[in-house]
Amino acid sequence: MFFMTFSAEAARAKSNGQPLVALESTIITHGMPYPQNVEVAKQVEDDIRAAGAVPATIAVLDGRLHIGLETEQLERLGQARGVAKLSRADLAACLATGGTGSTTVAATMIAAHHAGIPVFATGGIGGVHRGAEQSFDISADLQELAQTPVTVVSAGPKAILDIAKTLEVLETLGVPVIVKGSDVFPAFWSRQSPYSAPLRMDDATQIARAHAVRGELGLPGGQLVANPIPAEDEIPADQLVPVIALARAEAEEAGISGKSVTPFLLERIFEQTRGASLTANIALVRHNARVAAEIAQALRKLNA
Repeated sequence: MFFMTFSAEAARAKSNGQPLVALESTIITHGMPYPQNVEVAKQVEDDIRAAGAVPATIAVLDGRLHIGLETEQLERLGQARGVAKLSRADLAACLATGGTGSTTVAATMIAAHHAGIPVFATGGIGGVHRGAEQSFDISADLQELAQTPVTVVSAGPKAILDIAKTLEVLETLGVPVIVKGSDVFPAFWSRQSPYSAPLRMDDATQIARAHAVRGELGLPGGQLVANPIPAEDEIPADQLVPVIALARAEAEEAGISGKSVTPFLLERIFEQTRGASLTANIALVRHNARVAAEIAQALRKLNA
């Protein structure tokens, strides 16, 4: 594609047949301040390399879709202000107008698929917001999972969302939801939620086979892998429930709605947990990256 550029490392990996793992860039532009955002992004990339795969952080810079970022590009993105947060609806427009934007789960899936990268690691996916029966606030990530054939490794939907409704929508859309190594669905910062795992698989090879079989069957869409945060890094759900409830009440009282809700809630949760939510977020992203690298390697072996 004329608007797509591979980093030198990603291009070598493609040429050599090495497994690649896609990474989103909104965690860099909207997740934490500079220089911590760049430091964490580099850590996650190094985790993937250490696990035997090659990272490809995806972003739009000056109207070009970058599959993998060079060091100076990562630094530039980490310090940029007013960066667009791109999803399916505005990815093409940003490219067409020469803009710069970071990619959400949906946009990263689209880019990864066009780049021939079948595995993507993120923190948490978007989903159905609480009160969606009035607001109709449902993330484009769910529809993307239903139509783009990429396996997405996450710690589940963000805990501020309506997990039950998110699972119902994913089931309706025919998206396989696989919990790795557990019979209980995780809740992002917490290893457990009140909900059972729709599917359970215990290793990367099983997950890779499921991805491959879906392709052989001609089924559209990808897979969601819910990878519980390591026990030593979690914030137990019983500690988080009142914190999230308080943050939601504050948002409602302040009249915050639409796209402003999520960043407000995350900021308040960060403050109320004295930074523990961000520490847990970093730990789960790194854990997801390592698991995604294992799946990418297993897929490569199946296709060899």
